[in-house]
Amino acid sequence: MDLNYSAQNIQVLKGLEAVRKRPGMYIGTTGIDGLHHLVYEVVDNSVDEAMQGHCDTILVVLEGNDVIRVEDNGRGIPVDIHPTEGVSALELVMTRLHAGGKFDKKSYKVSGGLHGVGVSVVNALSQWCEAFVFTGDKVYLQNYKLGIAVGTTTEVSSGGLPPWAQVRLADQSAAGLNRRGTVIRFKADPGIFETTTYNFDALSNRLRELAFLNKGLSITIRDERLSHPKAHEFRFEGGVKSFVEYLNESKTVLHKEPVFFSGTREDPAQGTVEVECALQYNDGFNEIMYSFVNDINTREGGTHLVGFKSALTKTFNEYLKKSKQAKKLDESLSGDDVREGLTAVLSVKVPNPQFEGQTKGKLGNSEIKGIVESVVNEQLERYFDQHQDVISSILEKSVLAAKARIAARQARDATRRKNAMDSAGLPGKLADCKEKDPALCELFIVEGDSAGGSAKGGRDSKYQAILSLWGKMMNVEKQRIEKVITNEKLQPIIASIGAGCGNDFNAARIRYHKIIIMADADVDGSHIRTLLLTFFYRYMTELIERGHVYLAMPPLYKISYERKSFYAYDDAEKDRILAESGREPEKVAVQRYKGLGEMNPDQLWETTMDPVRRNIIQVHLDDAVEAERIFSILMGENVAPRREFIEENALLVANLDV
Repeated sequence: MDLNYSAQNIQVLKGLEAVRKRPGMYIGTTGIDGLHHLVYEVVDNSVDEAMQGHCDTILVVLEGNDVIRVEDNGRGIPVDIHPTEGVSALELVMTRLHAGGKFDKKSYKVSGGLHGVGVSVVNALSQWCEAFVFTGDKVYLQNYKLGIAVGTTTEVSSGGLPPWAQVRLADQSAAGLNRRGTVIRFKADPGIFETTTYNFDALSNRLRELAFLNKGLSITIRDERLSHPKAHEFRFEGGVKSFVEYLNESKTVLHKEPVFFSGTREDPAQGTVEVECALQYNDGFNEIMYSFVNDINTREGGTHLVGFKSALTKTFNEYLKKSKQAKKLDESLSGDDVREGLTAVLSVKVPNPQFEGQTKGKLGNSEIKGIVESVVNEQLERYFDQHQDVISSILEKSVLAAKARIAARQARDATRRKNAMDSAGLPGKLADCKEKDPALCELFIVEGDSAGGSAKGGRDSKYQAILSLWGKMMNVEKQRIEKVITNEKLQPIIASIGAGCGNDFNAARIRYHKIIIMADADVDGSHIRTLLLTFFYRYMTELIERGHVYLAMPPLYKISYERKSFYAYDDAEKDRILAESGREPEKVAVQRYKGLGEMNPDQLWETTMDPVRRNIIQVHLDDAVEAERIFSILMGENVAPRREFIEENALLVANLDV
């Protein structure tokens, strides 16, 4: 141990060194989410321009070689020399933390990027970056390497611009538009990020979200990495109302038009706070709630969401007292009751938001709760007084939800009493492991006694547990919670995982940190995986969010020749192995596995369960909006959207085992 601790041991990180040293502090992760966060930071600056009325078009381009280009037609980052810093404002914004035009509220009344670290962090974490500023008849450029400016901000002649910039100028001139705006082009540093390959669909979903929140704003994303580039253009004149309609497009709604309202409040600490909300009920049993502050998705909620939920519950209970439904219920409606089947989008514009963390997942301003609660109470009362049929249908559903909640509570109590009488409290189909540390334990969920028997025989019982299921379980998308927790096929899963279900779910009680769905590599196996994933997504969402759910990848083929055996996990691998054998097809034995039960324990361990050799896929929840939509389409009651999805996405040729 070095005891010579002195001032010489104290490091001072200058400029953007701190960002490169600890990138997770600024973007959350250096995985794919952090990579995408770079794009969002740049786009958010363009959206901030749109919120001030200075920008109506944003373009995001995925170029080849993992390069991103973000263009807007806003005012353009200033390029004049800063009066005290002695460098251009552009260089200051790009290379200094906490430098920007959003602190004094003169240039931006509200914005998502308030800390002045967004684009400078992108620059710091890029191998190289370049910023173009278009100011009418002039174009300025500055280059950066690893966050450091290369030269000064320089005016560039039109002939010295890259082809895309010349096209931009020509298009704007042809359309008679003012040639202005900012273009940020960068390549993420592969020395920092685990991957630098962007996901077009994930980026598209976030940009769609931003277009919903800013009605009239056109956002286009174009993928030029493909031989035939593809693009999505998003523009929604209905704003958050269109957002709710999009989320509910595959559901059967209780009232045709979403409830939409907006309002403002003056606050001594904030100035003008704007609240905008759209909500619509469907006949399902799940709550879909998205909240935003200055267009930032507050996935962890915050005081604005607390205020909304409180106002909703209070308003519904007030109307319940005056309705015929009151006689059907002996207690007040809970928050869960009034939000069953609710799809809502809440968007709040706050001049001085206090987010928890740089990634802005949760709003902390205490005064916003009362402001949102006041606006929602007032506007809902005004709307429902004019639409008695809407409040009547919603109350009827809420009362049914309350009765189901009471029944579910009684079912849980009965289950707990039953488990208390059973010292182990674990299902008989579970072959548990010896290890007690959840972080080291794996649970394989296997369909069928035959496959379960092979898995039990092949596993490492020290840390691998096997839960055998029989037959297909219910589709929970179509069921309320009381039906779920009393279902004989789901109860063993709930009991084995040990963390409860639905609102009772507690991630701290999870008994296994790897929950691996191991199903046959056929149509039935795919259906079982889908049903299990639907259950986890709806009633144990944190399992997926925390990365605990995996899919096993058993081989499709066993290929044997000269007393040697090889396993192929798809047709391409099978063809490769056959080609490498150098033998006539009749001299090679190819076995197509119809199910896991065909493998003996040693084979199942070797191909599917051994951590050293197996292939497993971790299930991620990359985009909650798209996940919600897909589960609703594929697993919901509405047949037409499902048929349309299948027709659009089915392969032209399907190889099915008959």
